[in-house]
Formats: sequence, C-alpha cells, structure tokens
Amino acid sequence: MEHSSSLSYEDSAGDTHKQTVTSLPPEVVQCLDNARFLHLGTCTNNQPHVSLMNYTYLPSSPYSTEPTIIMTSNPSSKKANNLVENPNVGIPPPPTQGRRPSGGSPGPEHRSSLASLLQDMNASALSSTSATMAGVATLIPPGSDEERYYREQHLENNTFDTEAAGGAPVFNREAEQSRSREDGGSVFLAGEEVRVIVVKIRDVRTSDWKGVVRDYVLAPASGAAAHGTGVNGVA
Repeated sequence: MEHSSSLSYEDSAGDTHKQTVTSLPPEVVQCLDNARFLHLGTCTNNQPHVSLMNYTYLPSSPYSTEPTIIMTSNPSSKKANNLVENPNVGIPPPPTQGRRPSGGSPGPEHRSSLASLLQDMNASALSSTSATMAGVATLIPPGSDEERYYREQHLENNTFDTEAAGGAPVFNREAEQSRSREDGGSVFLAGEEVRVIVVKIRDVRTSDWKGVVRDYVLAPASGAAAHGTGVNGVA
C-alpha cells in the first residue's frame, strides 16, 4: 500500500516558504493573546536554560515599531545573567490552556452560546498550529522613561485580584507590588531591583497539524524611525 505524508523533513530542516513581514501572522498573535505564560529560552557557553514567564505582548510601542514581548526578572536570576552574555533568545509555543484573564473577556458562565462556540473554535485552531519565535532581548536601563513605560504596560496586563465578586479579574496594584517571588510562573513585577526585559521578535516558524512549515522574518515598516535602546540597554 502506498504511503504518503504531507510533512517534508528536508524542507522543515531549513527555511521554508520564507516571507518577510512587518507584523506577526494572525495565528501567532492569537496564540500570544490567548496564553498567560510563555517559555523563555536563553543560552550561554552552550548551556541552554528555559524559564516559565508571565508576559505582555505589544504589536508596537512608542519605543519600537516592531512586535515586542515584555517580561520582568530579578537581575541576579540565571536568565538575566545569560542575557548579558547572549541576548539571543528562543520562545517555544506558549501554553494556551485557558484564556488569558487580562484579555478582558467574560468567564464561561457569562458568555453567550455564540461566544462560547467561537471560543471553542479559536481553541481548536490554536491547538492545530504551533509557533516558535526567536528574537533579541534587551535589559532596559533602570530608571529610564522607556523602563517606566514598559513596566506600567506589564503591570496593567498581569495584575489582577481574582477574589473580586463574581470571580472577575480586577486590577490591584497594591497586591502586585507585594509579590516578590519568581517560581511556578510567578514573576517580579514591581520594585526598584526588578529589571524589565523586552524581546524584539525577529523570526517566527509556524507548523500546522498537516506538517506544513512556514518561516517569517520580521522587518521594521519601511521608513519607520528607530526608537529605544540597543542590546542590553546600550544605544
């Protein structure tokens, strides 16, 4: 019996269907919008390290026309030290079980049947497509306007009081500023000692359930002005 497969191992080992784009593919944005955590892969001296991180995704900002991911870290953490030595990072597909609470969508008990159907369809599409991203991480200079901007965006996106009436997430800055651990996916979000990490996404690879692989290279929009700082805060 003749056997056929839609997956081309030769093609998927290199750059396939490569496209230069100025924004992330919609399926990748959907993954980032619907996940709460992602894994950040760093490496120094051929020793890889992976951390589970809260994050904030911004398609652009006053400091960058490129898609960016914001995270925060203790400056003495292994990943922060790795980034000083090697700013290149990899981001595997983010876990997508459960919608990100900061998306502002109502809980299942408050959604209409149509909204629930659309949610299930989106979840099905997400489970059939994976996306791996690569980029360059910057430790933003502490005390700068850029750091304050990114820190505020990250706080607003990840600080919630789940004990509010009806279980709806409510922003609670005081509760978040009292947090000071970085385990099990919890991260430093506030405090002078906390460093803000911004990852500018450079490359994306997607693969669907049929094994079709596509590669994307992110390029700044034509004529866009350069903003922000260079690698690890060096202009």
